[in-house]
Amino acid sequence: MKDLKGKIAFVTGGSSGIGLGIVKVLAGDGMKVAFTWRRQEHLDEAMAYFKSRPDQTVYPVKLDVTDRDGFRLTADEVERKLGPVQVLVNNAGVGILGMMEDATWSDWDWIIKVNLGGVVNGIMTFLPRMLASKLDCHVVNVSSMGGVCALGSAGLYATTKFALLGLSESLRTDMIGRNVGVSVYCPGPVKSNIGEGSRVRPKEFADTGYHLPPMPKDAPPHPMMIHGMEAVEAGRCVLKGIKENKLFILSHPEFRDVIAARCDALMAAIPNEPINELRAESVRWLLSNRIYSEGA
Repeated sequence: MKDLKGKIAFVTGGSSGIGLGIVKVLAGDGMKVAFTWRRQEHLDEAMAYFKSRPDQTVYPVKLDVTDRDGFRLTADEVERKLGPVQVLVNNAGVGILGMMEDATWSDWDWIIKVNLGGVVNGIMTFLPRMLASKLDCHVVNVSSMGGVCALGSAGLYATTKFALLGLSESLRTDMIGRNVGVSVYCPGPVKSNIGEGSRVRPKEFADTGYHLPPMPKDAPPHPMMIHGMEAVEAGRCVLKGIKENKLFILSHPEFRDVIAARCDALMAAIPNEPINELRAESVRWLLSNRIYSEGA
C-alpha cells in the first residue's frame, strides 16, 4: 500500500504510547484513523493534540479488546462513520514483570486474553471484511523485541509476544497472492505507559502473584523510558513497514547482537547428521516458505 491518503485505519490502544504515535503518523500521512481508548486522561491528551490539527481526521472509540461483541459493534460503527477499514493495527497490550513461578492463573489469563486474544479478536473481526472488500489492505500486529528474544523476569509477556510472531508469519503465508499484507512490529524500548496497564485490570483477574510497592509520585522514570524511542518515531517505522509491505518491522538496531546470538543458537542445535530424504520428502511443504525466501 504505497498511497494511504484518504484510506481508513483502525488502531487499538491508540490513545497513548506507541499506539498514539502510530495514530499521529497515519493521520499525518492523510489517513482517517479510528482508534480505541480505555482511560479518559489518555483520550483527553490525545484529542488535545488533534484539536490543533483540524485537517487530520481521527475517530476515538472506547473498547476493551477482549470484548468480541464490542469489537464487532465498533467495527460496524467505524465503517458507518468513516468507511471500510483498510489498515488494522493491533497494538493494545499490557505488561507483567516478575518471575514465572510467582504468577497466578489470573496473571496468565489476563495477559493472554489482552495481548494475544485482543489481536485474535481484531483479526477475526476485520480480516473477513478486508478480504470481501477486494481493496488493498494491511494488518500490523505489534509484538516486541521481547517476542524475538527471551527476557528475564518477563516470561508471561514474552509468551504472548512470541505468539504474535507465529500468528503474523502464518497469516502472511495464508495471504500470499491476496489483497491483505501482514507485518509484525517488534519494537525495543519506546516511551510509553505500558507499565500502567494494571490500572484497567478487570476485577475478575485481580488475583496476582506480583505485589510491587507503589512507586512514589516523585520517583524518576526508569532509564529505559528516559532513553526510549519517541512514540512518533516508532509510528514512522510502522508507516514505512506498511508502505513497503515488510514482514518484520524492526526499529531498534541495539538488539542486533542478541538476535544474531539467538539465530546462531538455533542453527547450532540442528543435528549434524545426514538428512533423511524420505522423511524430508514427506514434509517438503514444511521445508520452505516464500515469506522468508522471497519476501512474499
